[in-house]
Order: sequence, then structure tokens, then C-alpha cells
Amino acid sequence: MAGGAVNRAHHRLGVTEAAGTGNGPGRGLRSGLMSEHEHHHYAFETLAIHAGQEADPQTGAVVTPIYQVSTYKQDGVGGLRGGYEYSRSANPTRTALEENLAALDGGRRGLAFASGLAAEDTLLRTVTKPGDHIVIPNDAYGGTFRLFSKVLSRWGVEWSVANTHDPESVRAAVRPNTKVIWTETPSNPLLGIADISALAHISHDTGALLVVDNTFASPYLQQPLALGADVVVYSTTKYMGGHSDVVGGALVTDDAALGEELAYHQNAMGAVAGPFDSWLVMRGIKTLGVRMDRHSSNAARIAEFLTGHPKISQVLYPGLPEHPGHEVAAKQMRAFGGMVSFRHRDGEEAAVQVCNRAELFTLGESLGGVESLIEHPGRMTHASAAGSALEVPSDLVRLSVGIESVDDLLADLQRALG
Repeated sequence: MAGGAVNRAHHRLGVTEAAGTGNGPGRGLRSGLMSEHEHHHYAFETLAIHAGQEADPQTGAVVTPIYQVSTYKQDGVGGLRGGYEYSRSANPTRTALEENLAALDGGRRGLAFASGLAAEDTLLRTVTKPGDHIVIPNDAYGGTFRLFSKVLSRWGVEWSVANTHDPESVRAAVRPNTKVIWTETPSNPLLGIADISALAHISHDTGALLVVDNTFASPYLQQPLALGADVVVYSTTKYMGGHSDVVGGALVTDDAALGEELAYHQNAMGAVAGPFDSWLVMRGIKTLGVRMDRHSSNAARIAEFLTGHPKISQVLYPGLPEHPGHEVAAKQMRAFGGMVSFRHRDGEEAAVQVCNRAELFTLGESLGGVESLIEHPGRMTHASAAGSALEVPSDLVRLSVGIESVDDLLADLQRALG
């Protein structure tokens, strides 16, 4: 289960300059702990707590303050104190989060946004133009599919669907005007596994950017940049925040020039993470490692239970040896995560009734919080994909397995399944 891609010595506590100001991206905004220890190597758990979050120089506060401010006093016209002038362009709390995000993924640039979809939109409008083409997964998140099919398509960006768990299918889908290969791994909600290294070879052979939505895994379980990805996308609402109390998104890249372009568009388009939201995500990240360990161990127990249940026709969890992506997942992930999906043998209405009868598993959208959630993707998170090549099975139930007692969760599922 320990993936070779997770190299703890890979991470540095030194990261790149923070987001740019209104006068142009790329101005350095923080230093301190980052530069002091830039040659030292730290484990993920240490970076999660310390990267970008040195003690406040005035008070010694060990937690980054919430800079709930829109503007900053300048030291003379054009004399920006610390590089700050306006909080859409840069805010010290958001800067701390962005440095932390970059360190956790081993990247040069991290950027924090108001939501995962805001991050995706900014990325796509930075790297594509009308007439360009994108290869998207046949099992993408419904909101991502809606962005491609209903928004970007009106802007003149072409897209086509490929099975991103089959590298040759992706290669066949690439066109001369393909600028992006997009994948999720594990995917939402079918828990498909893409071989990131294999897709990176294809993207680099064809001149396209490989974008990996790493939301289900988090940087603790999987490191796409180390496997050759160009950009990593997150909904920080999920495991990063981890407590179902914040909405946010992020981009991380190891390409300095691309990072500059993304920072420019982040400021120009303006869908940035606010200071309190940034602070909440940072708070969640501090416990990301220990939470993901518990999410993963609980999910493995639940997948094993569901596999033997007479009312379940299929369990979708990459930790199961029979999962078609199990070997790839074991190679590139530290553990298999907290998401489990299953198909009910008795069809759609039976699946819906399981969702309605569950008690500890709260019926709700989203995922990645400490509490367990249950949903029916076909009627909820993936309704926008109905009638398309990305339509999900109507008998599918998705679980976001929390960190409660696994025995209590198993008993709840047993009752809900009748």
C-alpha cells in the first residue's frame, strides 16, 4: 500500500514566491521559515503543520492570523509593505496557505481559490483558447463535466471523452489541437484508477498538459507532480478542509512559468479564497495525515463487509485485490482512501432506500469530512451527466467514510441494507 511515488524526503520546507499583486504576479511576499530551512528535508506530516506558517514575528502566535482586511497602507506611492496592496491580489493568510499547498505537493507554486470549480475554470481559461481541444475522463465529477459541456463549449473549446484508465484510449483521443489531458484518480464516483506516469508520457509526447484532480487521494496519499503531472487540482472543501465547514479549491504546479500565468489569471479573474476560508483549510491540513490514515482503514473494513453482502452486486474500492486498478493504485498511492461506492443488486429504488435509511451515514453531497456521508450520485452529485457518456449507473451508492468508530458505521450500513 505504500506507493513508491510518496517520497518523504522529496519535500522541502522552501517554496516559491506567493501569489502576485495587482501590479503583476510573482512578487515575493513571505520569507522567514521558508528561506531559513530551504535546504532541509521534512516528512509530509511536518510540512502540513509548519510549511508557510512560521510564528507571527510581532506576537509569537504559532497559528497564522486571519488577516480579515481588504486593503493595506502603502509606504509611499507604489511602496508596498511586504508586497501587499489589495486582498484579491494577495492576502497574508492566503499566502500562508498557498505556500503550504505547494510544499505538500512538492511544487513551486500553490494557488488557493474560492472553490474547486473556480480553480478548474481559472486553469482552463489560462491554458486554452477557442479552438483548442481537451481530453476528459469518461467518469469525471459531474460539476467538472458541466464546466466542460455547458460553459467552456460555449467559449469554443472542444472536448472529447476517453477512458483515462486505459492509456491507449487516451492516446487515441489526442488531436493536433489537444492542449490538456484531464484525469481524476481515484475518480468520482466510480473509483477508477488512472496510471499517472503512463498518462504523463502521453501528454509530454503530444505536447499537452496533464492535469490530475487529486481530490479523492489528497497529497498525503498521492503525489501527481512526482509522477509527471503538470498541474494538480483540488477541491480543498473535501479532505484538505476535512470538517465540512469551508468551500475552497487549489492548483499546484512545479512549472514556474505556468505558475506565473496562473497567478496572473487568479488575480485578473478574482475567484480567490478569502482569509477565513484559507485559515480553515490550513487548520484542516494540520491533521490531514492522521485523518487520511483513519479514513483509509475504515473504508477498507467497509469495502470488505460490502463485498460479502448478498444485496450488493459490485463494490468499487481500489483497495480490493479484484479492483481492475488495484495494482496501479498500490504503486502510486500510500493507501487507498476513504471513498467507497457500491451497486445494489435490486436496482435504483433499492439504492435510494439505502440512502434514506442510513442514520450515521448522513444523506448529503460533498465528501472528505470527519463525518460519514452517503448519496445517490445519479440523482445528486452527477445528475448533470444524465444522458451523456458520463452517466453513472442508477443503482450506484457513494460513501464518504468518516473517522467514526468503524463498528458503528458497519452496523448502520447493515441496518440500511436491511
